[in-house]
Amino acid sequence: MAASTLAGLGAVGLNAAAAERAGGGDRQYYELRAYRLKSDASHELLHTYIEKAAIPALNRLGVKPVGVFVQQERTGAPGATEKRDVSTVLVLMTYPSLEVFATAGARLNADPEYQQAGAAYLNSPKSKPAFERIDSWLMLAFAGLPKLELPAYCKEKKARMFELRTYESYSELKALKKVEMFNAGEIDLMREVGLGPIFYGQALVGGDLPHLTYMVSAENKEAHNKHWDAFKASPIWDKLKNDPQYADTVSKIVNWFLVPTSYSQI
Repeated sequence: MAASTLAGLGAVGLNAAAAERAGGGDRQYYELRAYRLKSDASHELLHTYIEKAAIPALNRLGVKPVGVFVQQERTGAPGATEKRDVSTVLVLMTYPSLEVFATAGARLNADPEYQQAGAAYLNSPKSKPAFERIDSWLMLAFAGLPKLELPAYCKEKKARMFELRTYESYSELKALKKVEMFNAGEIDLMREVGLGPIFYGQALVGGDLPHLTYMVSAENKEAHNKHWDAFKASPIWDKLKNDPQYADTVSKIVNWFLVPTSYSQI
């Protein structure tokens, strides 16, 4: 999995790098990848590559945990601008720093164990590619949840499902205010009602900026719905959503309901 270069980070990425140098390096970075495959294509090559080559090699670089998910139910796609006849595999990678993100591609390409384990995927012919296209988003963890969390059912690899939500904003300022709203109490409330937060990320690079993306979880869909009901009924949420400073911070919400693959580390 060759990492994207930092050349395209722009001002937002440079600000993130400056914050890291100033002592904000305790906040993780996330890369969310969407592998788009034709609906009639075999997924075996991609899954074998991710499980046997990519995840072990990324873990050796300190990129862990790595989550791999497929869709349980689709209501939209982060960054999607049109409908395609494809199936999607989502991969979430957790980086301890921008430096690890920036150098991961070169280090993987120099790793003989990775090259050998991933040979079939890496050398797939043009006539039979392993995927159609890859979409990628680089995100900075929120101050309110600086590191990815795993509920007990995730650590124990029990039955579990996830909801991935993307909140788009119509301006950079409003996007930052929505991040502030999460840090001001929304994250704590989600944890309190059992929504099982996994990560919250401010998108630095990717399509449809500005936006944020976060992931919550539960042991099953029924429990997940109950947790959302408790969240919506909370007076804390009522106060937050009616606070004038947070008005009009979200212009569009896109969410995916996901289940992990058997080898996912999340």
